[in-house]
Amino acid sequence: MSNAKVYAKITTIIITLFSMSAFAASGGADLAESGIDPGNISSLQRGARNFMNYCSGCHSAKYVRYKTIGKYLGLSEAQLIDNLMFNAEKSFESINVAMRPDDAARWFGTAPPDMSLMARSKGADYIYNFLKGFYIDSDSPTGVDNLVLEGTSMPHVLWNLQGFQKAIFSEHEDEHGNANLHFDGFEPVTAGSMDAEDYDEFVRDTTNFLAYIAEPVRSDRRKLGVWVLMFLIFFLIISSMLKKQIWKDVK
Repeated sequence: MSNAKVYAKITTIIITLFSMSAFAASGGADLAESGIDPGNISSLQRGARNFMNYCSGCHSAKYVRYKTIGKYLGLSEAQLIDNLMFNAEKSFESINVAMRPDDAARWFGTAPPDMSLMARSKGADYIYNFLKGFYIDSDSPTGVDNLVLEGTSMPHVLWNLQGFQKAIFSEHEDEHGNANLHFDGFEPVTAGSMDAEDYDEFVRDTTNFLAYIAEPVRSDRRKLGVWVLMFLIFFLIISSMLKKQIWKDVK
């Protein structure tokens, strides 16, 4: 196995462990793997389109610039302007939202969070499952709740794509005799414009893009890391040979 593959596998394991531990602390449902690929440029391009069309009206990404996105995704400035820059004039600007925080807090109860570092904070699996986890709840002000983040104030903005679903729960007793609800699955109520497979791909692309903007230098960092590891291995070999040469007469 090459050094690059070994390093990538170690990085993936570390990220997964952090994501799992962070979610375990939140006490939510089990998370399905997102299956994202930050090296898939086509997926990132679709994810950027999805974010700008469905998310950027409420959520900013103020720590990443359009120019940075365009460079990595292979987009010209004209393509950036025509397809992504709906609320900016210059490509060096960051992704800001036109909604005022005071208005957002009044409408939703709290201002929608900036998405720049969400994937690093919560993990890609969290975002992927959150976008798939909305279900009908008549007691919620928005008419829906979320399996991953109970009591969320975010409406189901992708309902026209996914449709609406209801969550099926069953009651079980634990070892102490306390009744607990167990999530058994979702049941479709109304169909959306996408089938389940297409919607999964839509959410995966969007999650992939959010994971990218959370660490735009990830690709360069990993490439540099491979060279550093190769240098350390080479230096270890040289230093071992040098040690043997210096101490060869010492018994």
